[in-house]
Amino acid sequence: MKAYASMSREELLAEQEKLQAEYKGYEEAGLQLNMARGKPEPAQLDLAKDMLSIVDADTICKSETGDDCRNYGVMEGIIEARKLMAEIMEVKPEQVVVFGNASLNIMYDTVARSMLHGVNGSTPWCKLDKVKFLCPVPGYDRHFAVTESFGIEMVNVPLLEDGPDMDLVEKLVSEDASIKGIWCIPKYSNPTGVSYSDETVRRFANLKPAAEDFRIYWDNAYCVHHLYEEADKQDQILNILDECEKAGNPDMAYMFASTSKITFAGAGISAMASSADNMAWVKKTMTVQTIGHDKVNQLRHVKFLKDRAGVDAHMMKHAAILRPKFELVEKMFETEIAPLGIGSWIAPRGGYFISFESLEGCAKNIVAKAKAAGVVLTGAGAPFPYGKDPKDSVIRLAPSFPNLEELETATKIFICCVKLASIEKLLA
Repeated sequence: MKAYASMSREELLAEQEKLQAEYKGYEEAGLQLNMARGKPEPAQLDLAKDMLSIVDADTICKSETGDDCRNYGVMEGIIEARKLMAEIMEVKPEQVVVFGNASLNIMYDTVARSMLHGVNGSTPWCKLDKVKFLCPVPGYDRHFAVTESFGIEMVNVPLLEDGPDMDLVEKLVSEDASIKGIWCIPKYSNPTGVSYSDETVRRFANLKPAAEDFRIYWDNAYCVHHLYEEADKQDQILNILDECEKAGNPDMAYMFASTSKITFAGAGISAMASSADNMAWVKKTMTVQTIGHDKVNQLRHVKFLKDRAGVDAHMMKHAAILRPKFELVEKMFETEIAPLGIGSWIAPRGGYFISFESLEGCAKNIVAKAKAAGVVLTGAGAPFPYGKDPKDSVIRLAPSFPNLEELETATKIFICCVKLASIEKLLA
């Protein structure tokens, strides 16, 4: 297979004509396939179906401490759920508060709390002239949507193969007091699948921010989401809260996690962990928001998952469903795209996404072509603040939701669109 860049104009035109015929066939098929969001497929949700009956009318709904899970109160979450989430997050139970079903909700509230009330006694952000956040890119579009919704200025920081560009992070944070935070997905990052190196985590913990209320938003969404059972094929990262403690910066990081892609995506439990001072600040304002989260659901999760060993065993069932999908896409890319020199990607060892980088200026064209042929993808530009990809080249792919047959078809269409857009770019 000859690389497109080395083809003559006549060869490219001949290839284009062949691909256009293939593409027309997809258009006429009237397909409706979706690789846009990292939703678990029904078979993954079925893995937790026993959780629906694990608490029933005969269950004594009391926690270890005797609290009635059906009633108000227990703001921090029942102790069993705090222990479970602490094991998942690799922190101490006393550092953890358990919330509702979505960690994104906690992150939104944490930014809102900072805007309205300040951070641990600092000036509320809404009273400042300018507030900025650092955003490693490519990154998670919903993170960026949170900060954009509050009018916070977002600053791009390149995400490298071992984490964010820490030279740039250190420089910006130390020089600009208007920078109040940074979004991080440290393990199997969305969308690249990159995990932060030990050096990167330590450099985060040792930051010297100009702003006393600077915080690291450590979204540990994929902390147990390995694709492979073998230990040498699983990424491991240092614990940011431990490293911040060692560095004398115990308050600098917030950690977030949930069971959204462990049990039921829309009915899990979530948690936040941080220093004693940070969590006291959170709980102070949280008592105005709620009289307690869903403790029956917390009890349900503890009875079903039991402990970290139970979580790990359950996640291997997820991996057995997800792994063939990722391997299918990667194999098709290796066969159909790599020899042509028209795209690159990282083969992740966990998480939910594959980040594809096309030739510069092709991403929007590829996404539009795919949509017209019946495959919905995440919008081009989504992995960047304000939806603006400076190179128009990054596309986030989510292989999780379609079944294998649908995924193979969707990937064939995607590859056809990549080839067509690349030829158009080269001919232009």
